[in-house]
Amino acid sequence: MNGVWFALFSSLVFSVMNVLVKEVSATIPPAEIAFFRGLIGTILILVLMRFRQISLSRTGIPMLALRGVLGGLYMLAYFFTLSKIPLTDASILAQMSPVFVILLSVIFLKERLPRRTIGILPFIFLGAILLIKPHEYTSYSIYAWVGICSAVFSAAAGVSIRYLSKTHPSYEIVFYFVATSALVALPLMGQQFVMPNVMQSMYLLAIGVVSLLGQVFLTRAFTHESAIVVQVVSYFGLVLNGWFGFMFWQEIPDMLTVIGGVIIVAGCIALSSRRGSTKA
Repeated sequence: MNGVWFALFSSLVFSVMNVLVKEVSATIPPAEIAFFRGLIGTILILVLMRFRQISLSRTGIPMLALRGVLGGLYMLAYFFTLSKIPLTDASILAQMSPVFVILLSVIFLKERLPRRTIGILPFIFLGAILLIKPHEYTSYSIYAWVGICSAVFSAAAGVSIRYLSKTHPSYEIVFYFVATSALVALPLMGQQFVMPNVMQSMYLLAIGVVSLLGQVFLTRAFTHESAIVVQVVSYFGLVLNGWFGFMFWQEIPDMLTVIGGVIIVAGCIALSSRRGSTKA
C-alpha cells in the first residue's frame, strides 16, 4: 500500500511540475530549465542526505551515473515537448514508457515476448500515430516524436531504478539523477541562455523543489512496489494534466488526441496486467 500512495503523490507533484515548466518555458529555454532543475535538486538532496547521515557509495557508480544520464535525457526531451505542444498531449506520449520497458527487456535482457503482448503493441503504436498526426506534415509531428523519445529514456531510467533500489538507498539514486541531469543539460544551453528575472527565478526554484519531491516519491514507490503497479497508478497524472491544461491554457484536445490517448492508456494498462500475470 505504501508504494501505491507514493506513486499517487508522485503523480500529483509531477503534474504541478508540468504546469510550472510549461509556464516558464515561454521565456526560458528547456535546456536551461532542466539545468536549474538538476542544480537545485542536487543542493537539496545533499542537504537531505547529510541530515539523514546517508553517505555516497563507492560501488555501483557506473550504473548510478547511467541512470542519471538516462533521466537527464528524459527531462530534456520532455521539457522540450512540454514547451511546444499541449500539456495533455505531451504527458500522454511520455506515458508510453511501459511499451519501451518491454521492448528494452526483449533487446537487452533477452526476455521472450508473449503472443498476447505482440497483439497489444500495434494498437498502442496506432494510438501514438493518432497523436503524432504525421499526415498533417506540421512541426507538431516533430515535437511529438521528441515526446516519444522522452518515453524511451523514461523507460530505461525506470528499469535502472528498480535494479539500483536493491543495493542503493533511494536518496543516493536521486542524487545521481539530479546531479548528472544538470551536467547533461549544461552544454546544451549554449548561446540561448536567458538571465532569469525575479519571477522566472521563483519558477525555476519551485520546479527544482517540486520535482525533487516528486522524484523522491517516485523512487520510494519503485522501492516499495513493482514497476508495473507504479506505472499503472501513474496514469492518474494524465487526468490532472488534462485538467490543468484546460484550466490554465484552455487546451481542449481534438478527437484524434482523445482516441489516441484512450488507446495508449488502455493498451499500456493491458500490457502491465499481462506482465503482472506472467510474473505471478
